[in-house]
Amino acid sequence: MIFVEIKLTKFFKLLIVLKNSFAISLDMKKDIHPNYHTIKVEMTDGTQFETKSTWGAQGDLLKLEIDPKSHSAWTGGKQKLMDKGRISKFNKKFQNFKSDKKN
Repeated sequence: MIFVEIKLTKFFKLLIVLKNSFAISLDMKKDIHPNYHTIKVEMTDGTQFETKSTWGAQGDLLKLEIDPKSHSAWTGGKQKLMDKGRISKFNKKFQNFKSDKKN
């Protein structure tokens, strides 16, 4: 613990020296960052949750048209049908290459 404290104090002394000698500002620049505030998000099934965002204004409601509960990329609904179509397309394309001999 003492070794860590010594390292930290040396680090802070270095920061002070750098700040004084090179005019480094450790503060964030003013008026360049977007307003980060709390909004409500409504899922397609009507459930809501609060999150922080730069979208809209404080307390606005963001209604989602697509979310993980309804989109096939997450549910896997339509993708499975597409896989079957790909397999049948492959089999149709290479059906003449089947061998009559059994190994």
